[in-house]
Amino acid sequence: MFEQSTALLWLAVLGSGLYHGLNPGMGWPLAVSAGLMNGGAGHRGRAHLLRALGPLALGHFAAMLAMLLPFAALATLARHQEEIRLAASALLILAGAALLVWRRHPRALARIPPSRLALWSFAVAIAHGAGLMLLPAYLGLCAAGSAGPEAAGALMAGAAGAALMVAAAHAAAMIAAGGAVALLVHGWLGLSFLRRGWFDLSIVWALSLILVGAATLQPQLWSA
Repeated sequence: MFEQSTALLWLAVLGSGLYHGLNPGMGWPLAVSAGLMNGGAGHRGRAHLLRALGPLALGHFAAMLAMLLPFAALATLARHQEEIRLAASALLILAGAALLVWRRHPRALARIPPSRLALWSFAVAIAHGAGLMLLPAYLGLCAAGSAGPEAAGALMAGAAGAALMVAAAHAAAMIAAGGAVALLVHGWLGLSFLRRGWFDLSIVWALSLILVGAATLQPQLWSA
């Protein structure tokens, strides 16, 4: 049962990464644009597209760590696990509600030049609350790895290591999904696909934050 629960938590980490990668708001259209502007639809353009995926992945990874590491510190406070869980759930719900009310992108994002993809990816992931979706799985994995009496330093090191692994796995899944879509649009589907074949995920994104936050108010979902 323990191994099955842990596997489900890792599936949640990877699944949320795939979901983020498919969302055009996380940056894959910028990779397509980099390819088309620097080399057209051929092999040279594809090379520029693939090169742009690196900074996008790095920025997303950094944003995930920025969200998870503060909770790594809190994970050492085992006696306050309930309060930490409730605070994280409240953050998810509040972030989703805020995105439903304020639908426009922050103006600061528009001031970041397209050449600074890593900074843009970091900023947009923070602004959209992408890292919040990882909190239920991350805290569950921390609980699974902290059974038994341990010193606070060892708990902190384990929680920080878990944050690194969760952020890396999530960012890898995100860029794999986003990169696959970018390559399809660049090489075969064309930019017109974005106008006729895609849909606005902003409302779905906000509602998913609220639903995840509400679901994780159940204590059994946080422990493996």
